Amino acid sequence: MGKRVFNFSAGPAVLPEEVLKQAQEEMLDYRGAGMSVMEMSHRSKTFDNIIKEAEADLRKLLDIPENYHVLFLQGGATLQFSMVPLNIMQNKADYIVTGAWSKKAVKEAKRVGEVNIAASTEDENFTRLPRQDELNLSPDASYVHFTSNNTIFGTEYKTEPEVGDVPLVCDASSDILHKKIDVAKYALIYAGAQKNMGPSGVALVIIRDDMVQRSSDDLHTYLNYQIHVSKNSLYNTPNTYGIYIIGLVYKWLLDMGGLDAIYKRNVEKANYLYDYIDQSNGYYKGTVTVKEDRSLMNVTFRMQSEELEKKFIAEATERGLVGLKGHRSVGGLRASIYNAFPPEGVEALVDFMKEFKEKN
Repeated sequence: MGKRVFNFSAGPAVLPEEVLKQAQEEMLDYRGAGMSVMEMSHRSKTFDNIIKEAEADLRKLLDIPENYHVLFLQGGATLQFSMVPLNIMQNKADYIVTGAWSKKAVKEAKRVGEVNIAASTEDENFTRLPRQDELNLSPDASYVHFTSNNTIFGTEYKTEPEVGDVPLVCDASSDILHKKIDVAKYALIYAGAQKNMGPSGVALVIIRDDMVQRSSDDLHTYLNYQIHVSKNSLYNTPNTYGIYIIGLVYKWLLDMGGLDAIYKRNVEKANYLYDYIDQSNGYYKGTVTVKEDRSLMNVTFRMQSEELEKKFIAEATERGLVGLKGHRSVGGLRASIYNAFPPEGVEALVDFMKEFKEKN
């Protein structure tokens, strides 16, 4: 095998090397089954054990209460932009707009019912999150929707917005499992797997029982949460191999000591990189204007010119530091340092940044 690079891609993103090695070992013969998980019937007892174990491990990691259901669906978070309002919007919903993905969620929700933009920082190019005192919430809303981490703009909620008795819905695609959260504060959490949890092709949904009851029989079958709950994510053929890998990632997190342990590591990694950016006398400049809003997962920064940024990206790539180009909509630089990203990769990036600054 050739030398592995440090992969800073925002998604599909880095996976734990231990997980990849185990998947490699089990590729042709999964634990004596004589076949790969890719070839296995989703109705088989072997796969049934895989998906049940994955759910049990996730429940352990997040202490998910018994009145919440866990679903492994397809269509990514993008399909959830539609499924959430189709299933649980009863009149109108509040959306907190903090970036590109929450704007897309709003677009789909407007097809279903009335949307109140509770707050938005778009006029500041999403360089910070709305403060609690800026939220214009509707007491009669069906739910309040927010995006916990914004991959493009590098902002992340450290605590949930306070929304009173209105159900809280979260798109946690890019920071799911980066730390312990109180699931009981949420009515519904959804997340595409490919940033912080596994390969692309699986969307996780954690949904409270009373929200499932809102689903109408008039919905198209696949779009109905009640159907997926009643069939334990097996209404149709799920992404069996993706769920298998996600299950291995859950075990990797448990073996590491759970979410408190990974959170400590995530804070140390992010602080190491942000501290150097802040100490570079403006040579590297973080794009987030409020330090408390900085993401632990996606570190976004700029340099004095686009030409210099292009040179930086090219030379970093040659050094095995790949995926540092910012999102095409905003440019700049972005280091995505999700759970599986190793601390030595952050150290290697900072060493390169110091060297590049000296030479340029």
